[in-house]
Amino acid sequence: MADMALAAPIVVAATIVKATALKGETAVGVPAGRTRYLIEAHADALIAGRAELPETIRYLADLPIAKKTPKLKGQQVLLLAAPGSRPGEIRLIGPHAQLARTTADETRLRSILSAAVAPDAPPAVTGIGHAFHVAGSLPGEGETQIFLKTPDNRPISLSILRRPGETPRWAVALSELTDASAAPPAPDTLLWYRLACGLPRTLPGNATEGLQPADATIASEDYQTVLSGLGACRRGQVEEISTPTPAQSG
Repeated sequence: MADMALAAPIVVAATIVKATALKGETAVGVPAGRTRYLIEAHADALIAGRAELPETIRYLADLPIAKKTPKLKGQQVLLLAAPGSRPGEIRLIGPHAQLARTTADETRLRSILSAAVAPDAPPAVTGIGHAFHVAGSLPGEGETQIFLKTPDNRPISLSILRRPGETPRWAVALSELTDASAAPPAPDTLLWYRLACGLPRTLPGNATEGLQPADATIASEDYQTVLSGLGACRRGQVEEISTPTPAQSG
């Protein structure tokens, strides 16, 4: 949902008024297990973006087929879209960009959009810069720092602290310096999303160039500690609306 919300020029809450199944040339390229619909909907609210929408909007949607679902007519939906080429038309930004308008999903969507425009919103992560590890005075003690790349060169760094006999602790900092209050991001926040869905699965070899082999190995292990702490990105797990079978469509 965050991928789509951050990419969508407009986000609309709407109620479907009419859905017409398309066939032949108007449905070229529809993936297996889906039906293309021309949908007319009442624009209930513009949640995000700057656009002048009429009361009735039109768009195409390739929706998964299900045997037992309610009629499309009357369904409340969330649309992540861009303006279309004609007045009153919008274009969904992806195959999953029509969502059922549940209270939970609308709250989550609004939270993402609000966090993205906040003054302290974290930037996107585009890669790994340099990593280094400094051993401590005791065996098993040390600290790894990993600097991340961002589109506007704003600083983001990861720090992993090792103490003898303790589980490594890690934190993220959004400034040039890491302070004592730095901590891992809370799950399902925008910062968590930027890291969990933006970091590569392994520490690139060029990030540890110039380090001793033993230090490079520890830095790579500490990076995996961060990934494990973040958990999976969970891309693709959105609840999109399903379509009725042709006999049920409305």
